[in-house]
Amino acid sequence: MKIVGIAACTAGIAHTYMAQEKLTRAAEKLGHTAKIETQGTIGVENELTQQEIAEADVVILAVDVKVSGEARFKGKTVIRVGTAAAIKNPVELLRKIEKALEADA
Repeated sequence: MKIVGIAACTAGIAHTYMAQEKLTRAAEKLGHTAKIETQGTIGVENELTQQEIAEADVVILAVDVKVSGEARFKGKTVIRVGTAAAIKNPVELLRKIEKALEADA
């Protein structure tokens, strides 16, 4: 599964980057690829390209605040969770997404 997404917390610092790291590592552990853009106090980092978005099977928005650029994901399967869900149990989150995508197939 190819995963793209955005991580953003209210302060735009710690939880943003923790969510990015946890989702990326969980994806690798489960044999998937993930690229997670961050939107924090220093702006956008690891920005997603249109090609990466087009090739993605799912978009995960691990966000606690409004983020910019959501229109880029029109037509994609978008899963919205808080950063806490992505940090606390990212493997379980990805397994639930896998099951949901299989059910839709």
